[in-house]
Amino acid sequence: SADFTQMMETAMGKEVADVALRLWTPVGTEIKFVKQVAPTVEELTGRRTEAGPRAGDYPTGSWGDESRDYHVCVEVPSAGVGQEMLAARVSLVVPQGDGGVHNLGAQGLIKAVWTDDMVASTRINAQVAHYTGQAELAQVIQQGLDLRKSGDVDGATAKLGRAVQLASASGNADTAKLLAKVVDVVDAAAGTVRLKARVEEA
Repeated sequence: SADFTQMMETAMGKEVADVALRLWTPVGTEIKFVKQVAPTVEELTGRRTEAGPRAGDYPTGSWGDESRDYHVCVEVPSAGVGQEMLAARVSLVVPQGDGGVHNLGAQGLIKAVWTDDMVASTRINAQVAHYTGQAELAQVIQQGLDLRKSGDVDGATAKLGRAVQLASASGNADTAKLLAKVVDVVDAAAGTVRLKARVEEA
């Protein structure tokens, strides 16, 4: 499979309700996941509703004058070196009650390119790496807090230590401050922490 990030931008003077991210894929491809990664992280994969042949809508709620980022993973069939194909087409739409759709005019193309260049094929797009880190950060914080609540001190310490490490590496100062309320940070870069006996008030 191949990972792609697609920034969808729109500038609308007034808020538009019930906007959907529409993904069309050619025969032979499969959407593995769709996530909103900014300004908040939201898993959209399971919310898909079919929107005609090879197309699906992922609800994104109301939009104002703003920008949001999405991380889409598409699995494509194998092909020869040097070949290129359209893996998916992305657009922003507002489904209408009569079954029609209002297209908001924002569209992006996700392309797959086959290469034997090891550097090109192993390099991770900076935005994808950033957002993958953010997604993992959100996940390990939740897991750490759940483990702490259940009394698993070692498990909670490991997860929250990883969260501190991720927050430190990505320069996420706000999250680092919040984590400092539940752990004493010994070494942020290494993810070494000690659980606090009680959580400090926010």
